[in-house]
Amino acid sequence: MSTPPRFFQQGFYYHVYNRGNRKQNIFLQANDYERFLTRIEEYSKKFGITLLCYCLMKNHFHFLVRQDTNVPISVFMLRLATSYAKYFNIKYEEVGSLFQDRFKAKVIEADDYLLHLSRYIHRNPFEILTPGVGLDEFRWSSYSDYLKGIRSTLVDPSYILNYFSKTNKEKDYKSFVEYEKMNKEEAFFNFNPWG
Repeated sequence: MSTPPRFFQQGFYYHVYNRGNRKQNIFLQANDYERFLTRIEEYSKKFGITLLCYCLMKNHFHFLVRQDTNVPISVFMLRLATSYAKYFNIKYEEVGSLFQDRFKAKVIEADDYLLHLSRYIHRNPFEILTPGVGLDEFRWSSYSDYLKGIRSTLVDPSYILNYFSKTNKEKDYKSFVEYEKMNKEEAFFNFNPWG
């Protein structure tokens, strides 16, 4: 049975994610993460994708992206996944599929969902951090870029940060992400993206 086509539109925001085949780790060493980030930067520029935020965990990743051209996100993701899988399989002498399936993508149609998605992505490492280590110290996330409030060559936090106070956007965003008792927001965004 063939895989049904998916349609992506210019100017739309998407939650894009995937994980290792059989939930295996897809990043084993620091230079694996670095290689993946280098390829994200290269292919996002080449295919007109703006990365708003990301988090790379050992066996999965999350992106919040905007498609800026008519070239669909699927082209960017195909090139990224193929390139990284080849690198991984050669380096670790593996064969076969590295990723569980083709990537998942959900269109983001509401501003509040967009904000809570950025929060969800940046809170991903929360449970694996050593006590006393802050989310901003997790190396494989865009969260520290948000706290600096500076656009890097990889990620553009400005769109999300513009929803926060004009006087101290970064501090307000940090409070938003790290607020422990989510109450209503938790109910709003308590979901399992893997279905």
